[in-house]
Amino acid sequence: MSIFKRGNVYWFHFLFNGEHVQKSTKQGNPRTARQMEAAYKTALAKGEVGITERKPIPTLADYIENRFTPWARATFEQASPKTWAGWYRTQLANISSYGPLVSRKLDSITSEHAADYAAYLQAKGWQPSSVNSSLRVLRRALRLAVEWGITPTAPKIKLLRGEHHREHVVAPAEEARYLGAAGDLMADIATVLIDTGMRPEENSRLRWESIGWSNGQFGTLQVTHGKTAAARRMLPLSPRVRALLERRWEAAKMPSEGWVWATATASGHIEPSTVKKQHQRALRLSGVRPFVLYALRHTFLTRLGEAGCDAWTLARIAGHSSIAMSARYVHPSQDAVMNIFSRLQMPKELPSTTQ
Repeated sequence: MSIFKRGNVYWFHFLFNGEHVQKSTKQGNPRTARQMEAAYKTALAKGEVGITERKPIPTLADYIENRFTPWARATFEQASPKTWAGWYRTQLANISSYGPLVSRKLDSITSEHAADYAAYLQAKGWQPSSVNSSLRVLRRALRLAVEWGITPTAPKIKLLRGEHHREHVVAPAEEARYLGAAGDLMADIATVLIDTGMRPEENSRLRWESIGWSNGQFGTLQVTHGKTAAARRMLPLSPRVRALLERRWEAAKMPSEGWVWATATASGHIEPSTVKKQHQRALRLSGVRPFVLYALRHTFLTRLGEAGCDAWTLARIAGHSSIAMSARYVHPSQDAVMNIFSRLQMPKELPSTTQ
């Protein structure tokens, strides 16, 4: 008999057919606990209770096809089509094409196998950022397998160094030149992006019923679609965003609902391909240093950080699910550090340690 006390109750543990059995008796009397252990062993021998037989662990290929892909499609195909089609579906196809990895069972995949997959992609000429995109999908898939109880553990997957980040910050002078050359539609879109920090696809799906004209100082807008709960958020309008949205609303005969950027497309709203073309035209005409449209979001968040916004507030405004992403925009100055210390109520004298 093998019992031990944890807190105020006794537990028993023993091996049965090579399996470790450990249970709480919920009793504080050691004699009663030993009797319960003996009764449980007898029940096991008679088959009245049993150790749950482990389900067979699938290969990565089977898991991707039968569990992870259906989850990703159901989660992102409607809420964030770009995330589904441009990231998950593409990267899952790349992962599935690498036999040495997907033929393995989930519990046998190690960090070394993930590194081999990364080396395989690099040998094909992939850049670190592209390799890391595929590794992030693999990492997400394996972590969910653990959460769903399909496999007991997931390996630690290291991303490659040297990844190119879209960290260009548009200077005020560049912004003015760009907006002046962009044309009315593209200038309005860019202004909303650089004054709210919305993702371009979030802005494309903006609807009139999500605009609150009487909220806050200049109004608010509600981001209703996103790949995470954090992405769905309320944002205040700046004076110039308020002005341009009012102008567009009045030109559209003050609708109570519908797309803000309505066009004659299958979706009914402006498409990313159209915005990209107009962005390239604005870059060419303005002569500013080329940048991707997403840099306008980065510019807004950088300006917030420089204005003294803390990482937690910035994460909420940006729609980040973790402050780790937001923290890189926040760079406290020496003056800011000194000001924080000056606000603390420090004790005037420390207690003496001598008698």
